[in-house]
Amino acid sequence: QVQLVESGGGLVQAGDSLRLSCAASGRTFRTYAMGWFRRAPGTEREFVAAISWSGDSTNYADSVKGRFTISRDDAKNTVYLQMDSLKPEDTAVYYCARGGFLSRGNGRDASYDSWGQGTQVTVSS
Repeated sequence: QVQLVESGGGLVQAGDSLRLSCAASGRTFRTYAMGWFRRAPGTEREFVAAISWSGDSTNYADSVKGRFTISRDDAKNTVYLQMDSLKPEDTAVYYCARGGFLSRGNGRDASYDSWGQGTQVTVSS
């Protein structure tokens, strides 16, 4: 099982930016799609963004499209989530997850088999 460790969360003001990182263990990182999800208090976990195993395809939830950017650095076994123009409604625990082998990545929970512990993002108004 791969280990995923998120970092980069924090407390920011509306309009600020943050970059989340997710470091993965193992040698097979480059062959899997990766995704970011989030869970706000009292809500279900929701999809945020995904990137294909090759890095040439991304997809986003409508709520973050145009503000968030997912990327990956296979040399560092790391996936990133650049979050710009943050809003109070972006407040949540953010989780990275490993998707399918040689997959383009998607927004379905069931497509992801390993999850990190999460990192808190709080956006004040």
